[in-house]
Amino acid sequence: MPDIKHFDPEAALERVERLFWQQGEAATSIQDVATATGLNRSSLYGTFGAKHELYIASLRRYLQRRAEPAIRALAEDPRGLPAVRDFFTGLIEVRCTGEFAGWGCMVVNAHAGEERGDPTVRGLLDEHHGKLRDGLRAALETAREQGQLSAGTSVEGVADVLALLAYGVNLRSRAGADAEALQRTVTAALAPFDPEARAAK
Repeated sequence: MPDIKHFDPEAALERVERLFWQQGEAATSIQDVATATGLNRSSLYGTFGAKHELYIASLRRYLQRRAEPAIRALAEDPRGLPAVRDFFTGLIEVRCTGEFAGWGCMVVNAHAGEERGDPTVRGLLDEHHGKLRDGLRAALETAREQGQLSAGTSVEGVADVLALLAYGVNLRSRAGADAEALQRTVTAALAPFDPEARAAK
Protein backbone atom coordinates (compact mmCIF):
# COMPACT_ATOMS: atom_id res chain seq x y z
CA MET A 1 0.00 0.00 0.00
CA PRO A 2 1.53 3.38 -0.96
CA ASP A 3 2.53 5.81 1.74
CA ILE A 4 0.05 8.65 2.18
CA LYS A 5 1.60 12.08 2.74
CA HIS A 6 -0.13 14.16 5.39
CA PHE A 7 1.45 17.44 4.26
CA ASP A 8 1.58 19.56 1.14
CA PRO A 9 4.99 19.02 -0.52
CA GLU A 10 4.69 22.22 -2.55
CA ALA A 11 4.00 24.34 0.53
CA ALA A 12 6.90 22.67 2.32
CA LEU A 13 9.21 23.32 -0.63
CA GLU A 14 8.24 26.99 -0.66
CA ARG A 15 9.31 27.32 2.99
CA VAL A 16 12.54 25.51 2.25
CA GLU A 17 13.20 27.71 -0.76
CA ARG A 18 12.97 30.79 1.44
CA LEU A 19 15.33 29.24 3.96
CA PHE A 20 17.99 28.37 1.38
CA TRP A 21 17.49 31.72 -0.35
CA GLN A 22 18.16 33.64 2.85
CA GLN A 23 20.91 31.46 4.33
CA GLY A 24 22.47 29.47 1.48
CA GLU A 25 22.94 25.72 1.41
CA ALA A 26 26.10 25.47 3.49
CA ALA A 27 24.72 27.49 6.40
CA THR A 28 21.42 25.58 6.48
CA SER A 29 21.23 22.31 8.39
CA ILE A 30 18.66 19.61 7.85
CA GLN A 31 17.40 20.47 11.35
CA ASP A 32 16.82 24.05 10.14
CA VAL A 33 14.77 22.59 7.30
CA ALA A 34 12.80 20.36 9.65
CA THR A 35 12.07 23.28 11.95
CA ALA A 36 10.99 25.56 9.08
CA THR A 37 8.64 22.98 7.61
CA GLY A 38 7.46 21.29 10.79
CA LEU A 39 8.35 17.94 9.24
CA ASN A 40 10.52 15.17 10.58
CA ARG A 41 13.63 14.07 8.77
CA SER A 42 12.14 10.83 7.47
CA SER A 43 9.32 12.76 5.78
CA LEU A 44 11.82 15.16 4.22
CA TYR A 45 14.12 12.41 3.00
CA GLY A 46 11.24 10.28 1.77
CA THR A 47 9.74 13.12 -0.27
CA PHE A 48 12.71 15.18 -1.43
CA GLY A 49 15.85 13.14 -0.80
CA ALA A 50 18.93 14.40 1.03
CA LYS A 51 19.59 18.06 1.80
CA HIS A 52 21.42 18.74 -1.44
CA GLU A 53 18.56 17.30 -3.52
CA LEU A 54 16.20 19.52 -1.53
CA TYR A 55 18.41 22.53 -2.27
CA ILE A 56 18.37 21.78 -6.01
CA ALA A 57 14.57 21.43 -5.95
CA SER A 58 14.36 24.79 -4.15
CA LEU A 59 16.67 26.46 -6.66
CA ARG A 60 14.60 25.11 -9.56
CA ARG A 61 11.46 26.43 -7.89
CA TYR A 62 13.05 29.85 -7.40
CA LEU A 63 14.04 30.00 -11.05
CA GLN A 64 10.63 28.88 -12.29
CA ARG A 65 8.50 30.99 -9.94
CA ARG A 66 10.57 34.13 -9.40
CA ALA A 67 13.39 34.66 -11.90
CA GLU A 68 12.07 33.36 -15.20
CA PRO A 69 8.69 35.18 -15.19
CA ALA A 70 10.46 38.55 -14.85
CA ILE A 71 12.86 37.72 -17.66
CA ARG A 72 10.04 36.49 -19.89
CA ALA A 73 8.05 39.67 -19.25
CA LEU A 74 11.09 41.75 -20.19
CA ALA A 75 11.66 39.83 -23.42
CA GLU A 76 8.01 40.11 -24.46
CA ASP A 77 7.56 43.78 -23.52
CA PRO A 78 6.97 45.85 -26.69
CA ARG A 79 8.32 49.11 -25.24
CA GLY A 80 12.05 48.55 -25.69
CA LEU A 81 14.26 50.67 -23.44
CA PRO A 82 11.48 51.64 -21.01
CA ALA A 83 11.07 47.92 -20.36
CA VAL A 84 14.79 47.63 -19.56
CA ARG A 85 14.63 50.59 -17.18
CA ASP A 86 11.54 49.19 -15.49
CA PHE A 87 13.18 45.77 -15.18
CA PHE A 88 16.02 47.26 -13.16
CA THR A 89 13.72 49.52 -11.15
CA GLY A 90 11.61 46.50 -10.22
CA LEU A 91 14.70 44.49 -9.38
CA ILE A 92 15.97 47.19 -7.04
CA GLU A 93 12.56 47.55 -5.39
CA VAL A 94 12.29 43.81 -4.70
CA ARG A 95 15.83 43.58 -3.37
CA CYS A 96 15.70 46.67 -1.15
CA THR A 97 12.13 46.83 0.18
CA GLY A 98 9.45 44.48 1.42
CA GLU A 99 9.56 40.94 2.72
CA PHE A 100 12.71 39.85 0.90
CA ALA A 101 14.82 42.98 1.38
CA GLY A 102 18.44 42.12 2.05
CA TRP A 103 18.12 38.52 0.87
CA GLY A 104 19.72 39.19 -2.50
CA CYS A 105 18.99 36.76 -5.32
CA MET A 106 19.11 33.01 -4.74
CA VAL A 107 20.89 32.60 -8.08
CA VAL A 108 23.60 35.13 -7.25
CA ASN A 109 23.90 33.71 -3.75
CA ALA A 110 24.53 30.29 -5.34
CA HIS A 111 27.23 31.76 -7.58
CA ALA A 112 29.02 32.94 -4.44
CA GLY A 113 28.42 29.79 -2.37
CA GLU A 114 30.02 26.37 -2.19
CA GLU A 115 27.03 24.89 -4.00
CA ARG A 116 28.26 26.35 -7.29
CA GLY A 117 30.77 23.49 -7.50
CA ASP A 118 28.01 20.92 -8.06
CA PRO A 119 27.53 20.19 -11.79
CA THR A 120 23.73 20.27 -11.55
CA VAL A 121 23.76 23.63 -9.78
CA ARG A 122 26.36 24.94 -12.23
CA GLY A 123 24.13 23.89 -15.12
CA LEU A 124 21.12 25.68 -13.63
CA LEU A 125 23.16 28.84 -13.08
CA ASP A 126 24.53 28.79 -16.62
CA GLU A 127 21.07 28.19 -18.05
CA HIS A 128 19.69 31.11 -16.06
CA HIS A 129 22.49 33.38 -17.25
CA GLY A 130 21.66 32.53 -20.83
CA LYS A 131 17.99 33.30 -20.32
CA LEU A 132 18.77 36.60 -18.60
CA ARG A 133 21.11 37.67 -21.38
CA ASP A 134 18.60 36.57 -24.05
CA GLY A 135 15.78 38.48 -22.34
CA LEU A 136 17.84 41.65 -22.23
CA ARG A 137 18.94 41.17 -25.84
CA ALA A 138 15.32 40.76 -26.95
CA ALA A 139 14.34 44.03 -25.24
CA LEU A 140 17.32 45.79 -26.79
CA GLU A 141 16.45 44.45 -30.24
CA THR A 142 12.97 45.92 -29.78
CA ALA A 143 14.56 49.21 -28.77
CA ARG A 144 16.76 49.19 -31.87
CA GLU A 145 13.78 48.51 -34.11
CA GLN A 146 12.03 51.51 -32.57
CA GLY A 147 15.04 53.79 -33.02
CA GLN A 148 15.64 54.16 -29.27
CA LEU A 149 19.32 53.21 -29.16
CA SER A 150 22.25 55.49 -29.72
CA ALA A 151 24.04 55.02 -33.03
CA GLY A 152 26.61 52.23 -33.08
CA THR A 153 25.20 50.40 -30.04
CA SER A 154 26.12 46.70 -29.93
CA VAL A 155 23.02 44.87 -28.76
CA GLU A 156 25.05 41.75 -27.91
CA GLY A 157 27.64 43.68 -25.93
CA VAL A 158 25.13 45.77 -24.03
CA ALA A 159 23.08 42.68 -23.15
CA ASP A 160 26.20 41.12 -21.63
CA VAL A 161 26.96 44.28 -19.65
CA LEU A 162 23.40 44.59 -18.36
CA ALA A 163 23.32 40.94 -17.29
CA LEU A 164 26.41 41.60 -15.18
CA LEU A 165 24.80 44.78 -13.86
CA ALA A 166 21.80 42.75 -12.68
CA TYR A 167 24.15 40.44 -10.77
CA GLY A 168 25.82 43.47 -9.23
CA VAL A 169 22.52 44.96 -8.11
CA ASN A 170 21.57 41.65 -6.49
CA LEU A 171 24.91 41.29 -4.74
CA ARG A 172 25.13 44.88 -3.49
CA SER A 173 21.54 44.83 -2.25
CA ARG A 174 22.34 41.81 -0.07
CA ALA A 175 25.20 43.83 1.42
CA GLY A 176 22.76 46.60 2.33
CA ALA A 177 23.29 49.04 -0.54
CA ASP A 178 20.86 51.95 -0.70
CA ALA A 179 18.14 51.72 -3.36
CA GLU A 180 18.75 55.26 -4.57
CA ALA A 181 22.46 54.57 -4.99
CA LEU A 182 21.71 51.43 -6.98
CA GLN A 183 19.27 53.34 -9.18
CA ARG A 184 21.91 56.00 -9.88
CA THR A 185 24.32 53.27 -10.92
CA VAL A 186 21.77 51.77 -13.29
CA THR A 187 21.02 55.18 -14.80
CA ALA A 188 24.74 55.79 -15.36
CA ALA A 189 25.17 52.36 -16.93
CA LEU A 190 22.28 52.94 -19.36
CA ALA A 191 23.37 56.46 -20.31
CA PRO A 192 25.95 55.63 -23.03
CA PHE A 193 23.36 53.97 -25.26
CA ASP A 194 20.08 55.33 -23.89
CA PRO A 195 19.50 58.99 -24.82
CA GLU A 196 16.75 59.37 -22.18
CA ALA A 197 18.96 58.04 -19.40
CA ARG A 198 21.81 60.25 -20.58
CA ALA A 199 19.55 63.30 -20.40
CA ALA A 200 18.53 62.39 -16.85
CA LYS A 201 22.09 62.40 -15.53
